[in-house]
Amino acid sequence: MTRAFLGLGTNLGDRRANLAQALAALDAAGDLAAVSRVYETDPVGGPEQQDFWNIVVELRTTDSPEELLDRCRTLEEAAHRVRLVRFGPRTLDVDVLWVDGEERSTEELTVPHPRMFERRFVLAPLAELAPDIATEKLLAGSGGEVRVLGSVHEVLNESK
Repeated sequence: MTRAFLGLGTNLGDRRANLAQALAALDAAGDLAAVSRVYETDPVGGPEQQDFWNIVVELRTTDSPEELLDRCRTLEEAAHRVRLVRFGPRTLDVDVLWVDGEERSTEELTVPHPRMFERRFVLAPLAELAPDIATEKLLAGSGGEVRVLGSVHEVLNESK
């Protein structure tokens, strides 16, 4: 089994439902090991839009990075993601961030994720699950503001 991390973000539609549906699908696959707290973050790049909710999940999996990318796309499709504007609003964005022992750089996939070490909205939740990857030094040097909304259980089970 390999340790892998996916980043999930949502800022369009019902953010609670978008994350809950994706987590349920990941949990059903049987390899969901841990989930970070939920962070609210300002959008990076793109048009003016609503703030994002971001989490990082840890998987213990035998999937290759390419198979993980396929799973990410399946989760996005289930959330009815439409790709119209780069860095635009989205119901669900799922990225392969890290897969232990793996490096890829293809047109379809780059692992580790090429911008993860620059973005606090990735590093803050990743640091909860993998401080060996998202170190305090990297977190201090990353850009953007993050606000902790609470645990996944607290946030996803709050009444609307």
